[in-house]
Amino acid sequence: MSKLDDISIRQTSAQAIRPLRHSVLRAGLPLEAAVFDGDEEATSRHLAALDQSGKLVGCASIVWRSFNDEPAWQLRGMAIDDGLRGRGIGRLLLSRIELLVLDEGHSSTLWCNARTPAVGFYLAMGWKEFGEEFQVETAGPHYRMVKKLGEGSP
Repeated sequence: MSKLDDISIRQTSAQAIRPLRHSVLRAGLPLEAAVFDGDEEATSRHLAALDQSGKLVGCASIVWRSFNDEPAWQLRGMAIDDGLRGRGIGRLLLSRIELLVLDEGHSSTLWCNARTPAVGFYLAMGWKEFGEEFQVETAGPHYRMVKKLGEGSP
């Protein structure tokens, strides 16, 4: 698998993406650690990136969570298969998330708690850092990132 043309993005269930979420974001913890607050809310959306064989190679979720007391979407659980990072799957997935957010109409603000090593990825996608680095006990150092869609969207 080397071409983005070989990747399809589809809406799915939280349950379908949990194995990848667990292996990338919560390795070494119980499988339940990959169950995130908001996963089963009616307004939540989950996307899967699938290769030609149907194998899950990337995932991301969005949930309604305010940002600075304003309506917003929170990006959660974005993960790309370890062996496939740097090939554009994350960009493809995040671009599709942004379109979904705009289509849903709840808010054009998208935010996340990004792992520190991923900050450069988000900056390249037009996001901005918000605040100082902080620690997530089970996942290490993070920065809060935010993007107002329509302002520098790819």
